[in-house]
Amino acid sequence: MINLHGSHGLHRTFRVAGLSPSGLVLVLSLSASAASMAAGSRGSADHAAEVPPDFVHEEPAPGPDRAWIQYGAASNPAGGPEAPSLEALRLAPGMAIGWPGVLAIDPATIGPATPLGIAINGALQDLGRAEPSGTAPPSKTTAPVPSDPVKSGAAAPPAATEGAENLPMAEEMTPRLEEAVRKGFEYLRRSQKNDGSFGQGRFGQHVGVTSLGAIAFMADGNVPGRGEHADAVQKALGFVLAHSTETGLLVSDETHGPMYGHGFATLFLGEIYGMNQDDDQVRDALVRAVQLIVGSQNDEGGWRYNPVPDDADVSVTICQVMALRSARNAGIKVPRTTIDDAIRYVRACQNSDGGFRYMKDLGGSAWPRTAAGVASLFYAGVYEGAAIDRGLDYLKQNAFPRGGGGFAGGFSQPHYFYGHYYAVQAMYLSGGDRWRAWWPAIREELLAKQNPDGSWTDPQGDAYGTAMALIILQMPKRYLPIFQR
Repeated sequence: MINLHGSHGLHRTFRVAGLSPSGLVLVLSLSASAASMAAGSRGSADHAAEVPPDFVHEEPAPGPDRAWIQYGAASNPAGGPEAPSLEALRLAPGMAIGWPGVLAIDPATIGPATPLGIAINGALQDLGRAEPSGTAPPSKTTAPVPSDPVKSGAAAPPAATEGAENLPMAEEMTPRLEEAVRKGFEYLRRSQKNDGSFGQGRFGQHVGVTSLGAIAFMADGNVPGRGEHADAVQKALGFVLAHSTETGLLVSDETHGPMYGHGFATLFLGEIYGMNQDDDQVRDALVRAVQLIVGSQNDEGGWRYNPVPDDADVSVTICQVMALRSARNAGIKVPRTTIDDAIRYVRACQNSDGGFRYMKDLGGSAWPRTAAGVASLFYAGVYEGAAIDRGLDYLKQNAFPRGGGGFAGGFSQPHYFYGHYYAVQAMYLSGGDRWRAWWPAIREELLAKQNPDGSWTDPQGDAYGTAMALIILQMPKRYLPIFQR
């Protein structure tokens, strides 16, 4: 047995299943401690998946102190064939949520302190260190706490351009946070309607709010058929699928601006399908939803309230970009030109102060749409550059949370949860000092504002506010594929 710490903040144990014909490659399979991440896996978590002949690719480790974990036919990034993409990996036999049920590792260099790596698109990324078996896996009822990479002896920190997904801080999760999440879950469970929807008032039966509620549970590892709150996710999924129209539009009411709800609902379906690719109903609804998004992009490269290629604004555009990224991660085809045009539009909406205006025409900056603008660039694959740095600096200057005290305006600010939902993602994907400063501040601010009944208050309804707060607070759990680069 080999235990891994550090990747995505999880403790993973892999079971040695056998040797390759040459005796140089160990074949490992996910054990029960990682099973919560393997919903929809092609094989049992405790049974080695069948390895096709071309799946294992032998190659010397890149250095005497590093073992080489390979997915599929990945090659050394220093040369040789290009490593398979994350999307292709998810479609390979034995795959689950971007993690294969089968890993190949060169045993010549593996030991109790061996750094492990993963090859994605030719880049070697740190996974953590191998440790001897003997550490008990986390309880199914306790969210995994990210290990401190310094205390656990992880490899040297990655470059500043790498996000926080592979570099958890010490004490990102606290007992107070865990209790707040538990109370928030209880509130959402009480507020979920019999038809599976979440929401109040004019958003009482809204696919977007319902999808955000389900994503909040998924951020704790709950998926249909697995987890303490699996039934809540399943009911929400049923509600969203029941409102998938022939055109692909996901809509459940007559409220203005269906593309907001459509974007969040498509994101939800993308995350669900990425975790279980055996569900044909989900795939069908997801494919049609993606096709509608692609077809309704306007000439500027953005999207607006309605599914027609007319106007565009940054706020609706980020909903669609994030949905497309999730779908693409799950193996659904998304035209490269659609993403390139979206990048062009978002860049055109940035002001000289680093903030983003609402639309491409002249307008002032505001921090919620700046958070959306920066996040959309990240999800479109733009991870560095002047636009990113200026946008992040603008957020630091204009939206930095003040912990328990809150900054001027606090929850009364328009679009508070919407803005911080994207801001925390932007800081997480940026990583480094920005994440280390932002995370404790927004965590303490949200914890201080939770209501006694477990909810968070928002003008759009407490179910919406609670779902957004829970998604933000569970970022360090690193369960959702969408929050990885």
